[in-house]
Amino acid sequence: MSQGIAWTLLVAAGLLDVAWAVSMKYAQGYSRLGWSLVSLLLLAAFVYLLGRALAVLPVGTAYAVWTGIGAAGTALLGIWLFGESMSLWRFGGILLVLAGIALLKLAPA
Repeated sequence: MSQGIAWTLLVAAGLLDVAWAVSMKYAQGYSRLGWSLVSLLLLAAFVYLLGRALAVLPVGTAYAVWTGIGAAGTALLGIWLFGESMSLWRFGGILLVLAGIALLKLAPA
């Protein structure tokens, strides 16, 4: 697998991680069967894609990028979907996470 495909799988895994976190919220403590099943499927999908990407990419960089996508994406969707607060501090934190992802991606392996 090429580096480009591995990075694509890693980004997809990060986006699925965001969807998984949102689905857990909708599953309400795994008390809603449909959302619980969606959550488990998303979990399996992102773990699979992350594992495939880790076959090629450095584990430290890949894991940090994956968690950064998950953290920033989940924070933004929490604001948009669930009315969570958006302050200047929170926005700054999201920007710092995104800047960290960019620096890790650009750093030599």
